[in-house]
Amino acid sequence: MNHRTFLKHLALGALALATGLTACGKKEAPPAPAPAAAPAPPPKPAPLKIGFIYVGPTGDAGWTFAHDEGRKAAVAKYGDKVTTTFVEKVPEGPDAERVVRDLVAQGNKLIFATSFGFMDAMVKVAKDHPEVRFEHATGYKTTENLRVYEARFYEGAYLAGIVAGKTTKSNTLGFVASFPIPEVVRNINAFTLGAQSVNPKVKTKVVWVSSWFDPPKETEAAQQLMDGGADVLLQNTDSTAVLQAAERRGKYAFGWDSDMSAFAPKAHLGSCALNWAVYYEKAFGEALDGTWKTEVTKWGVKENMVNLVKVADFVPADVKALVEKATAGLKDGSVAVFKGPLKDSAGKEVLAKDVVADDAWKGAINFYVKGVEGKVPSSK
Repeated sequence: MNHRTFLKHLALGALALATGLTACGKKEAPPAPAPAAAPAPPPKPAPLKIGFIYVGPTGDAGWTFAHDEGRKAAVAKYGDKVTTTFVEKVPEGPDAERVVRDLVAQGNKLIFATSFGFMDAMVKVAKDHPEVRFEHATGYKTTENLRVYEARFYEGAYLAGIVAGKTTKSNTLGFVASFPIPEVVRNINAFTLGAQSVNPKVKTKVVWVSSWFDPPKETEAAQQLMDGGADVLLQNTDSTAVLQAAERRGKYAFGWDSDMSAFAPKAHLGSCALNWAVYYEKAFGEALDGTWKTEVTKWGVKENMVNLVKVADFVPADVKALVEKATAGLKDGSVAVFKGPLKDSAGKEVLAKDVVADDAWKGAINFYVKGVEGKVPSSK
């Protein structure tokens, strides 16, 4: 083979090799397997059923109204993850147990009872239904599936007292009270202490009405207090009756539980308002994510559950500044409503100098502080 022939054969061989490789490159890949069908989404969990029992009507503009506003806010936060129902105007006593059992029978897995007098009914039903979680406002009895929550109402009463102490001309305040339990006695005392912090001459008269919601009785009590010289009133009842009675007599008063400024704008100095939404949002969330556990919760100004709102425009700026300062102190802990030295209405020391009352002390309070006239009905 000469050199020219050799090159020809070499070129043909290279061409054949290239053709072979090209043919291999064009070889079709086996068809890809069909994609697996996407797994079906997990079934959407059924909404958590939550029940409420209210002692008053949702339209009372006070206690029950405030709780219902909190319920609505929590529902808005969790949307279709929850569904709620409520029963209003439930009397404290045996009927409360029937209502709670009925809510259990309807499938509710989280049940709130929003008045002190529902406590025994909640304890009984909680014992029979460990699969249900129960929450009781203002009570003190807990079990594995029953916990309690409460607002530090007395902080709002203390702030209202500051305004009252600076507003009164007679140095006589009036308080319409519901039942002689520590919660209410604390509020009477806190109102008086707040007033005395800016006006040591202040004294407080009290009329008890033995009801949370009885506008005619509340009105009658307010009139009695004003007849006795009180010119600024506060109440621990659920309606707007006291505030409206004050307006008719040209006196001053406060809203309680909710913003009541619209009901008596000339008499209204401010409202001790409760923001239950912060707690109901917490409780709903814990029930949904499985972290719910029995405990005792007491929140106040610091947690934004208690506030003095809608302080009237006609309240002087220096008085508003005092309220703002006290509010800041309650938030950062530099102000304590019950701090010694503190004496009861008989002159006996109940807190030594510089001692700050703990929750146990406040939970057992059954006396008036100095400056409140009379005796607590249940005290001996």
